[in-house]
Amino acid sequence: MSAAERERWDARWRQRAAADALAPAPARFLVEHADRLPRAGRALDVAGGAGRHAIWLARRGLAVTLLDVSEVGLALAATRAAAAGVTVDVVAVDLDDAPAPSGPFDVIVIVHFLHRGRRDEIAATLAPGGVLVAIQPTMTNLERHARPGPEHLVAEGELATWARAVGLEVEIVREGWNAEGRHETEMVARRPG
Repeated sequence: MSAAERERWDARWRQRAAADALAPAPARFLVEHADRLPRAGRALDVAGGAGRHAIWLARRGLAVTLLDVSEVGLALAATRAAAAGVTVDVVAVDLDDAPAPSGPFDVIVIVHFLHRGRRDEIAATLAPGGVLVAIQPTMTNLERHARPGPEHLVAEGELATWARAVGLEVEIVREGWNAEGRHETEMVARRPG
């Protein structure tokens, strides 16, 4: 990621920090399927920004590692986690340049982050029986929104096809317009074992 892109993310989290003292609620889809997630073990929140999913996972009893490229977002996540009375291990990493952390992880959450070159490597860190939750806007989203651009969107069916190709069992996949007005794929997949 370029320095300009990294600064754009830092600026975004500075602006959001001023607006939200507390972490926003986690994605509705994640909460709806909480019963599919373990309450103990290790979790990885990929490109988790200011920690809305990481903090929620930590409150559920998981030891959470939060990856993001933005130092500002990570600092905000650490502050919010402390205020919530939980610990989140924040790691500054640019997945364009660095490998995914070593697993195994019992839960991996990837929300609004797409890196096709690294997703197999990230999925490989999922423990046997571990659960991956992914949410990503689809190409259909462009019908109503100019952003994110096509390079950050998946084709319909892409996430489920990818999950099966890396040996995961797809438990739930939903594609369509959500309550926030985005057309997204929402998926829960599990590594057998």
